Formats: sequence, structure tokens, C-alpha cells
Amino acid sequence: MGESQTTVAVICKALSESIATGAFSAEGRLPSERALSDHFSTTRITLREALGQLEAQGLIYREVRRGWFVSPPRIVYNPLQRSHFHAMAKDQGRDAQTEVIDAKYCVASETVCQKLLLPSGSEVICIRRLRYIDKRPVLYVEHYLNPLYFQGILDADLTTSLTDLYAARYDIHYGRVRFDMVPTLLSEQASRALRVASGSPALFITRTNRDQHDRVIDCDLEYWRYDALHIDVEVN
Repeated sequence: MGESQTTVAVICKALSESIATGAFSAEGRLPSERALSDHFSTTRITLREALGQLEAQGLIYREVRRGWFVSPPRIVYNPLQRSHFHAMAKDQGRDAQTEVIDAKYCVASETVCQKLLLPSGSEVICIRRLRYIDKRPVLYVEHYLNPLYFQGILDADLTTSLTDLYAARYDIHYGRVRFDMVPTLLSEQASRALRVASGSPALFITRTNRDQHDRVIDCDLEYWRYDALHIDVEVN
């Protein structure tokens, strides 16, 4: 092992121990890269290699123009439980918020039309939202709704649960659901929303939902920060 690799290992071990003992500020911000380089008497390149390894382990994360932070505990997500985002967070003692980026009618992509079983070039309702856990953005999601079932929904408060809104306003309840999950790199749009570098790793979940009458009603394209999520499924 070369000298720089020895230094990387030493930095990783020291920072891991500091994180474990809660040595950093209340908001979990690490000292600046310059301060850390000085502290470990190393170059910025070697330091960044160590920080990159800790980031890959999910121990720390970087926000563009804000610096490095200790990663909070991951949110546990069981796709088989029909719980919505806010309820899921509350059950785990976490605070959830939802911000609407935009909501409008748009022409759906070929992929979305196929998911919704609609003809090519169909117009759908598109709602883009950013979702936070404990004030940290963790999920960028695009919802595509079949407009036949949700007239007037753009007038509603879309920062709340769509699950609850569907039930209260339209008497529509989720039935069967199909999940597709793949690791991916964040798009420019998703990166900007999540305040991370473009091309950062993510878990991409496509969810296609049917209602109690087995009609395909909507599909969600979810981009999760890879270090924010723990998939936990138990099948009987």
C-alpha cells in the first residue's frame, strides 16, 4: 500500500470514529476541505479520495456549494406496504415535507404512455415534487396521472399525500402496483433539485398504480438519493 493510500485509510478511520462519536456540529457539517487537509497534513487530492470512500459507504454526503455533511439514518422503505411518504416518515420518527416544483398538463413520453396504457402522444397530468426527510431533500419524483380520473386536481394542495387526495376527492384507492427498481445516475434536473453533483448515483424506482377497479391510474418516476434509502421487504 502506497503512502497516499495509507493516508486515505487513516483519514477514513479517523473521520468514521468522529462521526460515530457525534463529534461534528448539530447539523452534521464537516469542517471545510481546506481545514481537513491542514488537520491531516495532506493534499486536497488525497483528502477527496478519503471523502469519496466515506461517501460511497453512505457515511457522508456532499451538497453543491455547501460542503460535506454526516448522513442521517436511512429511511426504511417497504414497497409492499401501502403507506404514503409522510406516514412512512412519521412512523419512523422522522419529519417529512413535500415541495411542488410544478404541476401541469403535458404530452407524455412514449414510455409513460405505455405504462399508463394510453395511445402515443397522449396528454397527461404531470406533477413534479421534491420530498424532504428532516429538511434534507432525498426524493425527486415525477407523477404522471391519467386525466380521465383526476379532473380539477391541479387546483388541490399538492404538497399533501396524493394517496389521501385520491381517496377524499375522487373515491379512488390504490389496488395492484408494479415496481421496477434500477440503480442509475441522477439526471441534471434531479441533481439540481436534490442539490448534488450531476451524475451522482441514485436508485430509480418506477411505480405503476392501479385502483380498486384495476384501472391504471398513474405512474411515478422516483429518483432517490442512494444514501437515503433502505429497501426492506419481508414476504410470507
